[in-house]
Amino acid sequence: MAEDVSRFPVVEHDELPDDLRERIAVIAEKSGFVPNVFRALGHRPAELRAFLDYHDAVMERESGLSKAERELVVVATSGANSCTYCVVAHGAILRIRAKDAQLADRVATNPWTVELTERQRAIVDLALALAVDPATFSSEDLDAARDAGLTDEEVWDVGAITALFALSNRIAHLTALRPNDEFYLMGRLPRG
Repeated sequence: MAEDVSRFPVVEHDELPDDLRERIAVIAEKSGFVPNVFRALGHRPAELRAFLDYHDAVMERESGLSKAERELVVVATSGANSCTYCVVAHGAILRIRAKDAQLADRVATNPWTVELTERQRAIVDLALALAVDPATFSSEDLDAARDAGLTDEEVWDVGAITALFALSNRIAHLTALRPNDEFYLMGRLPRG
């Protein structure tokens, strides 16, 4: 018996409204499959549009953090939030973007002690401070990131990505969202 993708209804790619079908087709062509998150969010098209718009605004920027550093934030905070879907899906993307088959697993399992560059450590520490105990987030957290060389734009990027994936992690928990099988091997084996 196949495991359910979500506790809630899912929508197949060909059932999405035209604009969403076109946006998801680009992603599916690039990856070779339709990520389950789009099938799960597809039954609420307005929310899927908003999610995609904010995702693209913070994850596809061409300034500030690199794309690998953005994925590092997602994997670290999703690991801290125990979000299997986001750790598996974005761990695959991090492996590819960082060209490192082990980094995502190390960061997801213990982002507080994994060996990172000074810049990566500053990014991860800032993201975790905001993700894990936001009520105590303070100027000291910002100062530590700035002292490590992050610009205010990069600090904002870390915060915005952390906030978006707090939402994403909670939706994944609500829906019991199952990662696509394809994600588990991405970035581990040569692409065939």
